[in-house]
Amino acid sequence: MTTTTAAVLVPLLPFLGALAGLLLGRRAPGFVRPLAVLPTVAAAALAVLVAVRQGGGAGGGKGALDAATRLTDTGSLPIDLALHIDGFAALVAVLVGVVACCVQIYSTGYLRDDPRYPSYAALVSLFTAAMLLVVYSDDLIVLLVGWEIMGICSYFLVGHYWETSAARSASLKAFLVTKLGDVPFLFGIFALGADAGTFRISRIYTQLTSSAAHFQLDHPTLIALLLLAGVAGKSAQFPLHTWLPDAMAGPTPVSALIHAATMVAAGVYFIARLLPVFASSAAALAVLAVMAAVTMVGSALAALAQDDIKRVLAYSTVGQLGYMTGALAVDNRGAAVFHLLAHGAFKALLFLGAGVIIHAAGTNSLAAMSRMSGLAKRIPDAYWTMTVALLALAAIPPFAGFFSKEAVLGAAEHAATGHAPAVPAAVGWTVLVAGLLTALLTAGYAARLWLLTFRGKGTEAPDHGRQPAVMNAVLWVLFIPAAAFGLAFGALPDWFDGGSLAPTLTTSVLGTGLALVGVLVTYGAWRHTTALAARTPMGAVAAHPDAEPALSEAEAIATHEPAYGDIAAANDPADPGRLLLGPLHRHAAAGFHLDALYAAVFIRPVRAAARLVGFLDREVVETYVRGAGGVPRLLGAAVRRAQTGNVQTYLGALLAGSLVLAVAVLVAAGA
Repeated sequence: MTTTTAAVLVPLLPFLGALAGLLLGRRAPGFVRPLAVLPTVAAAALAVLVAVRQGGGAGGGKGALDAATRLTDTGSLPIDLALHIDGFAALVAVLVGVVACCVQIYSTGYLRDDPRYPSYAALVSLFTAAMLLVVYSDDLIVLLVGWEIMGICSYFLVGHYWETSAARSASLKAFLVTKLGDVPFLFGIFALGADAGTFRISRIYTQLTSSAAHFQLDHPTLIALLLLAGVAGKSAQFPLHTWLPDAMAGPTPVSALIHAATMVAAGVYFIARLLPVFASSAAALAVLAVMAAVTMVGSALAALAQDDIKRVLAYSTVGQLGYMTGALAVDNRGAAVFHLLAHGAFKALLFLGAGVIIHAAGTNSLAAMSRMSGLAKRIPDAYWTMTVALLALAAIPPFAGFFSKEAVLGAAEHAATGHAPAVPAAVGWTVLVAGLLTALLTAGYAARLWLLTFRGKGTEAPDHGRQPAVMNAVLWVLFIPAAAFGLAFGALPDWFDGGSLAPTLTTSVLGTGLALVGVLVTYGAWRHTTALAARTPMGAVAAHPDAEPALSEAEAIATHEPAYGDIAAANDPADPGRLLLGPLHRHAAAGFHLDALYAAVFIRPVRAAARLVGFLDREVVETYVRGAGGVPRLLGAAVRRAQTGNVQTYLGALLAGSLVLAVAVLVAAGA
């Protein structure tokens, strides 16, 4: 099998698995799980094969793999079904394949008795195929197809528990907010194609980076900002990030897939592929840096105030994506994709581990878990693997997150000190300062999550039975890259652009020191408040002890707000986050009221305008329509009343008419 054939099969196999699953899901339920797992496993294996054969891309002595066939002639810019596989694409495809395999295998246990599992599994396969198409595609229009398919898949998967109002509203919100960014994104693609004379990504990149080409875009700032709007929506960056925390209403495996390997990763990967377009405009880099800084710090503060374990991880994803966009703002796509790969491993592990925790505890509330003892003993697999994943998230050496986050901070320091000529120093300082502050906050909310979940004190944790073996096995598979992937920092430059990804002394000391300070301060706050937990009961365990994992989660989501008064927070005086944030806690728990702001500025005016249009349509336009139909109806009624069927009446009317006519003739003749 040639490398090109293998690459074509990577997105094709999950697509065929999704198609077969949708067609055979109800007719042959015994084939649903094999059709979900086997094509995804095969695609992941082929992605690994393609990566091995590429051998590190240009840095490893091989050029990128290119293959194309003309899809259609448009009369101006043709659309090609094209592949471009360099080191970035090869490794990101491996990440997508591995995480998708873990999600599909995990789901066989997590949703084992779910009646909608066939459609769920097929949509996960379609989601995977769409992301792989985005990763491998070299044509912007074909990439857009995968981009939009992911959007509709997220709508259906986030709304999987459609019986709950939270899932219905979350799926609609995710769809509409991402579409809000996709509209300017589409115009940006058209403008880029018009300026560059092609939709081929590799050609655009070559034109902008080749010293011999002397090519410049006519409207670099406009194009970059239009594209950035779509990226902000898809990768949940400020100000279009508000859909991602609410998307936690979907099943946990879907959350892992969206946060680790698809959807939100697509925007970062897209900028990495077209980074010279953004680097062509200092204004675009400045906007990207500010967006990254606000996203990083704001999401970390919000994560420190959340009570739902999955919402903590959701805001964590928003912040870690901010690190990636920050690396791109300082013109270092190697550091951005390095953190994308490392984050994909430990964030998938964190979400899948959270699914085990929710099933074991019977609730998604950290306040309730902090009042349980012995939860760690009931789920030792989740305890040990999540501990390592949280250490990686907090960037504690030698785990994966330390090396990838230090690569970002090192790139920011490099730009801040004037060693990146294309990047303004202010951009570098913005990313560096925000990144260091976020490192402190990230360690704080990671420590808070671990302490409240696994070091609770109170009544014994409920016994919901042992978790399915496939769920625990997947956690250990992801444990390996979460723990050790960062050690590959020396080999990755050969896969990327050749720039060093090694930690620098200054940022390593500062970043690690701040992370340790965050852990210690949070631990001190927890020790101070933990005594209050015994005196202040909080909520109740929501799920039935014998419920399967997916049902436990659905019940926990549905009952969190009635039990604790808020979908995101709990009025828990024993929460160390409340002590650390002080008066800021109330605002951070509500996501700094951005949803309320958007409702006041956008949603209410649009609804008022819709009501006005409805009134005008009903009372004005329809009045004319009703009048146009009413006049003939009245004439018809008058004629109908004249048709009595009485012959004498007809003869009388005929004689009267004849008499009137005769009189009229005589009068006319006399005149």
